Amino acid sequence: MAKEWYVLRVQSGREESVKEALAKKVALAGLDGLVSTILVPKERITEIKAGRRRVRERKLYPGYIMVEMDLTDDVWFLIRDTAGIGDFVGGYQRPVPMAPAEVEKLLASQQQKEEAPEVRIDLRKGESVKIKEGPFENFDGVVDEVFPSRGQVKVIVTIFGRPTPVELEYWQVERI
Repeated sequence: MAKEWYVLRVQSGREESVKEALAKKVALAGLDGLVSTILVPKERITEIKAGRRRVRERKLYPGYIMVEMDLTDDVWFLIRDTAGIGDFVGGYQRPVPMAPAEVEKLLASQQQKEEAPEVRIDLRKGESVKIKEGPFENFDGVVDEVFPSRGQVKVIVTIFGRPTPVELEYWQVERI
């Protein structure tokens, strides 16, 4: 039988420890030929707080782990017996494997996230903001454009009665 990907419900916040416990149980039972990959999908996010850039990981699906395996009765009972694992996502009697398109999308996103962390900017065009750092500190403006790849925001600020576009780092502004 070919190996397929399955989704397991686990205790939220304990995904990593459940992953390690499952990997140890699989190795002890000698079933590592049937279970090849255990994955906790994450994305890397770059945040800047208090002027410091920091990269952190965020779970894409809290409370779930993905496992690539050949689902035999031995593997089924081993997984069901592992502490912290609720059950399989899918059918009532036998679990349903993930669709190949979903698996490809998941694996592609994991490889992409490893290469370059994504900058998360929670601002949208038209939102009112206050500039909190730089030469335009304490000015109010309106977001005109957001550049996530550069981590910048173009803000329209009224200076001497005229609207002026100003490009700022996203952490230099805050939503009003």
